[in-house]
Amino acid sequence: MKKVICLLLVCVLVIGAFAGCGPKAPEKVEITWWAFPVFATVDGVSGKYEKELAQKFMDENEGIQVNVEIIDFANGPNKIVTAIEGGTAPNVVFDAPGRVIEWGKAGHLVSVDDMVKDSGLAADITNENVLAACGDGTNYWMYPSSAAPFTMAVSKTALEEAGMLDRINMEGDRAWTTEEFVSLSKDMAAKGYKGFEMFAKSQGGDQGTRAFVPALTGAHLTDSEVSKYTMDTAEGIAAFELIEKGMKEGWLTPSIASDGGMAIKNFVTPVNNTFWCTGLWSPNVAKGNADLMKEAGMEAIGLPFPSPEGTDTSLEYLVNGYAIFKNDDAAKVAASKEFVKFLADDEVIGKETVKATNCFPVRKSFGNLYAGNADMEFYASLSEYYMPYYNTIDGYSDMRPLWYGTLQKIITGEMTGEEAAKYYNTEANKTIK
Repeated sequence: MKKVICLLLVCVLVIGAFAGCGPKAPEKVEITWWAFPVFATVDGVSGKYEKELAQKFMDENEGIQVNVEIIDFANGPNKIVTAIEGGTAPNVVFDAPGRVIEWGKAGHLVSVDDMVKDSGLAADITNENVLAACGDGTNYWMYPSSAAPFTMAVSKTALEEAGMLDRINMEGDRAWTTEEFVSLSKDMAAKGYKGFEMFAKSQGGDQGTRAFVPALTGAHLTDSEVSKYTMDTAEGIAAFELIEKGMKEGWLTPSIASDGGMAIKNFVTPVNNTFWCTGLWSPNVAKGNADLMKEAGMEAIGLPFPSPEGTDTSLEYLVNGYAIFKNDDAAKVAASKEFVKFLADDEVIGKETVKATNCFPVRKSFGNLYAGNADMEFYASLSEYYMPYYNTIDGYSDMRPLWYGTLQKIITGEMTGEEAAKYYNTEANKTIK
């Protein structure tokens, strides 16, 4: 009997040993997503929507764990740089091309060429400049999802009070000429309103003034190949001279104390509707400031920047998308790509995330997500004015202080408009590495 029991115990041990040698359950791949607060909030809670997206993905991909962290615009860029230097960069980041392309050129990102090719994105893109903005001419470093034009805006409330609302074109793409803009600016100044704020404190929102100034005279910040700066042309010099004149005559408002964020605040929370226009606007800025405008009792109207003929506007624009950081774990890279595809390309989630940015899909196949909304259809119509995306030019981050620094020199009288144009262009071209 003892022999039988011992034999049974041996069998159990042997079976247990073989069971221990069997296939193990697959380990879960864990990735981290850092996102700037671009998506709409849920219940007023920042990050809640992003976590809901991650959970939906995990529900469909049980082998992948996605950790979400929201970073702010003030400290987020430096936090990412510190993480890169410390070898602790996130797997996925949601950002814009300006920073992303620099990381890609520096060798920190995984190329998403395969994703662009496999998804058929190139044939489905709404504007070729949008896709070109996501690479450096050799590789694509960002997988785009949404885009929106940067425009200016006027206060409907202020114009109505001044009896000048009829001076604004509300038809089609709402285009207007530089002559019409200057004339209205002078008349609004005579009524006691402050005009377009030439904010020059820092690089915050600098795309607003950098789009406005060249547009006035039909100048171009760079050549069409985005290989050099071209603001020392006759048109470029004329543009700087015009803003110098406008600030001296009082129909433009000089401000070394304001950056773009403060300029927007000055516009949407006016004291007696002080500012009648702003140079930093977009559909997502409009949505983000809707509560403040309602509280202030004012309404804004988005407009393209004025240009000599009113039909030759070139607009800067926002592109939202995803970048994947390099690491030594192929499984994490593969999981990150699947997560990005889910957020950007999924028939349901892809459209949802676009609407959560209050921007427009980069895919034509996603169609019109804002049917019946006249304002959003206006913004969508401006995609044809998207200029080549110069934010990816080498040395871009070094050029930006030169821009607002040049405006400061005009404001303080240190330079004339002509001197400023030549100074800026010479120094900006030196930043191209």
